[in-house]
Amino acid sequence: MTALALYWFQPWKLFTDTYVDEAVPPVRATSTTPTPTPAAPAAPAATPAGNEILTAGEFLTHEHATTGTAEIHRLANGRHQLVIRNLSTSSGPDLRVWLSDQPVTLGRAGWRVFDDGEWVELARLKGNKGNQVYEIPASVDPRDFRSVSIWCKRFAVSFGAADLRAA
Repeated sequence: MTALALYWFQPWKLFTDTYVDEAVPPVRATSTTPTPTPAAPAAPAATPAGNEILTAGEFLTHEHATTGTAEIHRLANGRHQLVIRNLSTSSGPDLRVWLSDQPVTLGRAGWRVFDDGEWVELARLKGNKGNQVYEIPASVDPRDFRSVSIWCKRFAVSFGAADLRAA
């Protein structure tokens, strides 16, 4: 019985950290200087001229103390990525990165809402500390999702989540 409890809860993960420091894609700098108007209008580009941040938000604590930021980037080639910067949360069993259509709610009321509506699992959480980049599949429209959750699949609870707003 003890072995089953140890396997299920994995309490040693509360005392171990996994650091990740992936290269974050550079984003196009926004300029406050007006751009000169060209003599002839240019055709609109199908993809952006450079990488850009579409939405961003700060992580809020749910089941475990969680801080950092989440950003959805549209790359110059049209692909999308979720970038998590300066993440700090507890390690835990079976942690995943989810995009969800649910709003982020503070406190216990927000712990279990992310599987109530539409959600997509991007991947297992690479580490509980640091900078991480996750590919968003081409079949997923990031505009359909308003939040990111560090989701514990084993216990169906959010460790922390970020409400995504237009950048």
